[in-house]
Amino acid sequence: MISVNGSAAAVVDEMMEKEEVLSIGSLTLDNGAKVVDTGVKVSGGIEAGRYFTKVCLGGLGDIHFAQEERTIIHVSVDHPAVACMASQYAGWSINVGDYSAMGSGPARALARVEDLYDDLNYKDDSNVAVLTLESRNYPDEETAEYIADKCGVDAEDLYLLVSPTASIVGSVQISGRVVETGVHKLHELDFDIESIVTGIGSCPVSPVASDDLEAMGQTNDCVLYGGKTIYFVEGVEDEEIDEIIEEVPSSASEDYGKPFLELFEEYDRDFFKIDPHLFSPAQITINNIDTGNVFTAGEVNESLLEKSLGF
Repeated sequence: MISVNGSAAAVVDEMMEKEEVLSIGSLTLDNGAKVVDTGVKVSGGIEAGRYFTKVCLGGLGDIHFAQEERTIIHVSVDHPAVACMASQYAGWSINVGDYSAMGSGPARALARVEDLYDDLNYKDDSNVAVLTLESRNYPDEETAEYIADKCGVDAEDLYLLVSPTASIVGSVQISGRVVETGVHKLHELDFDIESIVTGIGSCPVSPVASDDLEAMGQTNDCVLYGGKTIYFVEGVEDEEIDEIIEEVPSSASEDYGKPFLELFEEYDRDFFKIDPHLFSPAQITINNIDTGNVFTAGEVNESLLEKSLGF
C-alpha cells in the first residue's frame, strides 16, 4: 500500500537538509513537532515550491518548470485519486485558538475528518504525518497537538510546512494544483476518478502579489483561465466521457469570465457564494485508453490572464 505520509516525510527530510540552498527555515516546537517555513520569515524560491508541491502530492508527482510567455509549471501524477484527492486537496480547515489556516497534504489521509474520504478507496497507515498550511503565521504547540491527535501520531512525528499565499512558494504550489482541481471537478460531476490512471497538467505561475488577498485572486486565475490538463482513463465508456466533458472546464460555470478577486468582492468576500463549478482548469482533455478516443473542452483565456496578472 502506498503511504503518502511516508513518502512526503522523506521529501521534507530532504528539504530540511537543504535549507540554505532552498532559502527556507525550520524549527522544532517544545512538543517536538517540526515546522518548516517556506515563505513567512524567509524568501523561499522556485525549487522550494517544487518540493512543497511534491509534499502536497504525497511524493507521487513530478514537477518541472518552463519559461514561455510566463513561467509555467508542469505537473504529472500517477495514482491521481490518491495523490490529488486523498493528499493534495486543500480540504482541512484548521482552527485552534487564535490560529487559523487551510490544511492540505497527506496528513488529511490519516485524520480523515472530511466527508470526501467516504468516497475514496484509500487509507494511509503511517506513524508520521505531514500537513501543509497556507498561512502567514507559524502554528503553535496547541495547534500541533490538535493535528497530531487527529492523525493518531505523536507530536514529535508531525511535520508542518507553512507557506503564505503571497510568496514564491505560494504561487508555485497553488498553480501546482492544476491536475488536482480537474480531478476534484470530475469527482463533483460523479465521474469515477478511480478510473484515472495518470493526470498531466500545465499552468502559469503567478508573480508574487503585494498581499495575500491579491495573491489569492491571481493564483486562482492562473488555474481557472490558464490551466490545461489531460487525464488518461480506463474502464469507462466513451459515452460517459462525452456526457460530462463540456461541464468540466471552468467555462461551464455561470461565474466564468471575471478575475477571481472581482468575483470575490461581488460576493462580499464569501468564498462559498461563488459557483463551485468555476473551480476547474481552463481546458480539459480526457483520453480513453481502452478505445483510443480523445475528448476536449474549454480553452485558455489569454485576455483574462493579462487583466489579472498584468502581462
